[in-house]
Amino acid sequence: MTDQIDLTPAVARLTHLLAGVTDDQLAARTPCTEFTVGDLIDHVDGFAQAFSAAARKDFDTPTTPDPDPDWRTRVPARLEALAEAWSKPDAWEGDTQAGGVTLPAEVMGRFALDEVVIHGWDLARATGQPFTCDDRSLDVLEALVAPQPNGDPSGPFGPPVPVAADAPQLDRVVAHTGRDPRWTA
Repeated sequence: MTDQIDLTPAVARLTHLLAGVTDDQLAARTPCTEFTVGDLIDHVDGFAQAFSAAARKDFDTPTTPDPDPDWRTRVPARLEALAEAWSKPDAWEGDTQAGGVTLPAEVMGRFALDEVVIHGWDLARATGQPFTCDDRSLDVLEALVAPQPNGDPSGPFGPPVPVAADAPQLDRVVAHTGRDPRWTA
């Protein structure tokens, strides 16, 4: 049996952060250099759909725009659906697909968690909000994103940012994804 991970705490935190975004912040830059805050919110909307479909093993339904034009209701609802989809034990079994990549579902679920936490951190930093993450999620993510010995030091995230070995766990996780934990807006 796969070690199922609860995405609910991370999703709740990201949803809370979304509620704190003001309209005048949508054009602000983020630590994720290719995204403004508005672009980042669109990315969250897209990955919430893609990873929800991956949990359901629904490979035929394309992610599509929602008829609800209000991202303030649409994106939190899609994040809630993401947490719900990964709360099912069978979501973590077999192989699944997202973004044109096929992986074991237990790995894909961890990447879904990574998207929620890391982009939550991006959003918090870009909008001047505090960010916290539960210890279980950080443990899972550190194991996922830490460069592997004798492997590609950048992994799928880009070159890691150097931090002290005794840096807080959140800073280490963020740095392993190529972000500077000291970044500010």
